[in-house]
Amino acid sequence: MRKVIVTEFMTLDGVIHAPHEWSFGFWSDGIGAYKAEEVFASGSLLLGRVTYEGFAEAWPDRQDEAGFADKLNGMEKLLASTTMKPGEPTWNNTTLLQGDVAAQIREHKERDGGDILINGSADLIQRLAPHGVIDEYRMLVYPIVLGKGRKLFPEGFETTGLRLAETKTFDKGVVALHYEVTGEGIPESPYPG
Repeated sequence: MRKVIVTEFMTLDGVIHAPHEWSFGFWSDGIGAYKAEEVFASGSLLLGRVTYEGFAEAWPDRQDEAGFADKLNGMEKLLASTTMKPGEPTWNNTTLLQGDVAAQIREHKERDGGDILINGSADLIQRLAPHGVIDEYRMLVYPIVLGKGRKLFPEGFETTGLRLAETKTFDKGVVALHYEVTGEGIPESPYPG
């Protein structure tokens, strides 16, 4: 079965909004290789409308020697949008998902192909997480505190148990944390009181 993997750039205080404004100064060859490996191992992108529109504007005309742009452009794109209409998405290999998106994602997980990556798309992640379709969170945590900005998990979000599966460190203090969703709640404290 394919996994749905959330992959995000995040500040130490949990902000994921507008990473182009704060992450580029920390970029390294190691992060580039990590992101390339992630994309090349995947079969589909699952995106909300805002992230989709940004990607669809940025990637179709790009080329690189490593083939990253070709892979991204050739991948299946699953677009979850309540506002776009059939025929509006123009980036090649795009399927518009409307209605019960969680049920449609479950169907896609049963199909052959690599894992399904969700980049950005905080609203979509917040809608899907309670339905149990997200299998893993991969957070690239940057050593910066912004003090404001949109967070992946807003206050009041449903408790979700996670298990640390892998860590990687990169130059300039960036750390990749891979968490698998366990569905368990908060562990009981071994301390009285």
